Amino acid sequence: VQLVESGGGLVQAGGSLRLSCAASGIIFRFNPMDWYRQAPGKQRELVATITSGGDTKFADSVKGRFTISRDNAKNTVYLQMNSLKPEDTGVYYCRSPLTRSWGQGTQVTVSS
Repeated sequence: VQLVESGGGLVQAGGSLRLSCAASGIIFRFNPMDWYRQAPGKQRELVATITSGGDTKFADSVKGRFTISRDNAKNTVYLQMNSLKPEDTGVYYCRSPLTRSWGQGTQVTVSS
């Protein structure tokens, strides 16, 4: 299983970013997918989940600002992040919970 994140970067507070995670080695359409993040000095936390059927859940801290979606034809899951805040800074990882696989992460930095 390989998960490759992209789309991170430096953005000002209030800005937007879209992260992508391309998956291989799994039957993607049958797999739920998660986005996690880890801020400096903090534990990794679950940010968003999407089921194989497209149902979504979000951490309270990002509700109304982040959306998660998937394109099964491209084996890719996305995290659209709007109204970004400095506290959203961290390394963002995608995860396949059924295979317990992680991507390498992509850095998101939000400046105030």
